Amino acid sequence: MSVVPTPTGDFLVAAEAALALVGRVEVAQRWAEPSALEGMSVGAVAAHLGQQVELVHAAVTAGRATSDDAPVPLLEHYRRAAWVRADVEDEANRTIREGAEQAARVGHDALVLSLQEALLEVRRRLGASAGRLPRGVRLPHWEWTLSFDDFLLTRVMELVVHADDLAVSVDVEPTALPDAVLGPVLALLVGVSLERHGQAALVRALTRRERAPETIAAF
Repeated sequence: MSVVPTPTGDFLVAAEAALALVGRVEVAQRWAEPSALEGMSVGAVAAHLGQQVELVHAAVTAGRATSDDAPVPLLEHYRRAAWVRADVEDEANRTIREGAEQAARVGHDALVLSLQEALLEVRRRLGASAGRLPRGVRLPHWEWTLSFDDFLLTRVMELVVHADDLAVSVDVEPTALPDAVLGPVLALLVGVSLERHGQAALVRALTRRERAPETIAAF
């Protein structure tokens, strides 16, 4: 019998793959070196990747940032998020980088151990949820709420994108995820890109090299 993909299952698959990457020796060896992302060390990218697990852990264990407010649609979330259209030196992105560098100061081994423990507890809580998962999540820097399922999808997207950033930073290949996990992430990225660049730009980029725009990047 085939297993129907679920937001919780997708998150666990993506998180396991990301943590395996963070745990690699190449990451440990190049921890303090510059990463492929401007202004961030390899350790900071690894810590930001791991933060996605920590955010879910906080929601399902301590109820932090959970909310019963009516959620906004997923694409509306990205319309409101300051970092989406911000320049790399804008405050929103500087804050993200500074927080990641701070988190990386614990070192590779301590971060890996902490994330492994957090993911183990997340897996246990999700497996025993029986309808007790949060209805919504509202992070401290948001003025709105996402449904828990949409929140998990945003975390899977972050895991996919930043796992690639980390892999490129240490010259390894990221783990290929199942189509069922990657599909919703690609749909989300296409949706954000469509809003930013318009239908014609996406169609041309995907079908016509001679008319393709310079970028259709979602972020």
